Amino acid sequence: MKCPLPVLAFVSASLWAAGSSAQELISIPAGTFIMGTDTGPADERPAHQVTLPQFSIDRFPVSNAQFAEFLNAVGPANGKGERLFDYDDPDARIHRTEATWVADPGYEHHSVVEVSWAGARDYCAWRGKRLPTEAEWEKAARGTDARRFPWGNAAPDPTRARFAAAYNATAPVHAHPAGASPYGVQDMSGNAWEWVASAYLPYPYRADDGREDPAAGPVRATRGGGHDSPPEEITTTQRGRNLSRNPRSGHHNIGFRCSK
Repeated sequence: MKCPLPVLAFVSASLWAAGSSAQELISIPAGTFIMGTDTGPADERPAHQVTLPQFSIDRFPVSNAQFAEFLNAVGPANGKGERLFDYDDPDARIHRTEATWVADPGYEHHSVVEVSWAGARDYCAWRGKRLPTEAEWEKAARGTDARRFPWGNAAPDPTRARFAAAYNATAPVHAHPAGASPYGVQDMSGNAWEWVASAYLPYPYRADDGREDPAAGPVRATRGGGHDSPPEEITTTQRGRNLSRNPRSGHHNIGFRCSK
């Protein structure tokens, strides 16, 4: 029997509260899935089979409160001269109070935004994890049945995802349990696009063609759509196209999650 939505929401919020410092990882089994589509935009074509080993991915995206912990430990730049967080952008939801980085009140559990690709990479390493590859992200979102959205093929609605909302109007990362993927990974459609490890290169996906080079520089793919995206941009195959044109900077609608 299906759980009523309020019960699912309570369970989801409880999981979030219990793992707010160290994200819960969801195990994704080894195997083959269909990546991309033959009916979408050109950069999503062709649909092709990709085989991955077992990996794990965070149940939720990284929140402002979690990234504030990282800033207090590491700071907004690294020893390579890479900017990790655009703290001076008016869209940022983390600010320094005296000597401490703190999430803005009311936004503690919203997806962090204004993190550069290097910042996402370094945060994951600080947690003993890494950014997911583009293939890993897509498998975790769509499973093995080539579904259009994480929850299936039904059209998006406000119970499943945050989309078509106002500029910078994010939601808590645990607010849409009905939109979970087949593996129970949440918030993979809407709310905030997500940086992945992979450079934004044409399909078919190949992990050995240079796209997984961890050095910052090339344009990186972003996945999942944001809070201000239309429904057609929050699919499991959407790649963001020109959204991440400047991976050295953060953006008001790009966040991330980690994998292992």
